[in-house]
Amino acid sequence: MRAFVAVVPPDAAVEDLDDFLEPRRDVDGPRWSPPGQWHVTLAFLADVPEYVVESLVDAVGAAAARHPRSRLGLAGGGCFPDVARARLLWAGVDGGDALAPLAHAVRMACAHAGGDPDGGRFRPHLTLARFPRPVDASRRVRVLDTYRGPSWEAAEVVVVQSHLPRERGHRPRHEVLARLPLGAAGVSPRRPS
Repeated sequence: MRAFVAVVPPDAAVEDLDDFLEPRRDVDGPRWSPPGQWHVTLAFLADVPEYVVESLVDAVGAAAARHPRSRLGLAGGGCFPDVARARLLWAGVDGGDALAPLAHAVRMACAHAGGDPDGGRFRPHLTLARFPRPVDASRRVRVLDTYRGPSWEAAEVVVVQSHLPRERGHRPRHEVLARLPLGAAGVSPRRPS
């Protein structure tokens, strides 16, 4: 199965950024990610064997429990691979550097449990949109650079299964497998029923 571990901004932060972007979304522009799926990825796992999911959740929960909560906010933006050849538009994360040790620990936990996480460098961001082909997104990044959203305390990480769409033009569906508290050694994970 395809999965990821992430920090999810609260509704107030999502709504604030969504309200900022609403008048700036154009019909002929990029494919915008639904606000209900916005998250800051700590670890991406392209192919997790079903039999390791429970041990992976336990390992990620233990890693999360050893890391403190962080004060975060969404601010600014950028593109991958770069602004002149943008394929992906993202919002930045104020305080995101504090997530680097957590991301490292989560990736190590996933690897130890048999999850084989992506090994790319951790760059805290929230994916906003994808372009169908490389474009110069300088104007969009300049607009995003004016954005500063409300701050919040990241209190948990989530383990999410990503169901790929079966038909072209549809979006992936996300299913939360577990909510794991940060800085809460000895607290059991919450698994949705």
